Amino acid sequence: MTTRLSIFPLPGALLFPRMQLPLHIFEPRYRAMVTDSLARDRRIGMIQPKASGDKPPLFEIGCVGRIAEVEALDGGRFDIVLEGLSRFRVVRELDVTTLFRQIEAELIADSDDEVLSLGARASLEMESRRFADAQGYAVDWEAVSRLDDASLVNGIAQIAPFDPAAKQALLEADSLSDRADLTVQLMQFFGRHGDADEGTLQ
Repeated sequence: MTTRLSIFPLPGALLFPRMQLPLHIFEPRYRAMVTDSLARDRRIGMIQPKASGDKPPLFEIGCVGRIAEVEALDGGRFDIVLEGLSRFRVVRELDVTTLFRQIEAELIADSDDEVLSLGARASLEMESRRFADAQGYAVDWEAVSRLDDASLVNGIAQIAPFDPAAKQALLEADSLSDRADLTVQLMQFFGRHGDADEGTLQ
């Protein structure tokens, strides 16, 4: 089943299902997109461009977000919070007259009840502690331990300071366990090499 989506191509700003992404909207085309979305279904497709420029090619996989919070600011700007609903796959870009780009997309039905093995969960938490300590992050580990597996995996994937290509690979992972395994590998890699992307918008 396909659906029509207005898209926000933004490098480094990835949204994962069940996570939240705050955005400051100031460009005219994206102010128009938010206004249009609020008048319809409040949905926006977050996706990474593969290059810079006015209309760059897109990665194949993104995530649909619902505008959960919105604050209208001076000059037509908005502060919004997107809540991740579902990953999607680009079917084709539509020929539109709107300032913002639109696509036909296929929603990806990820399982809501997938859980990690006890070993995978323990490995992820252990590597997260090691990575956070190395990066100097203060984390409420008691709160982390109470998160369900999907919230833990997707939460780390969204906020970790990996480069855009690594975060895209996490978004494209086919299952929660695959995403958890890749997250551990990336924390080990970036923890050793110290080249996590300082410029991420997360």
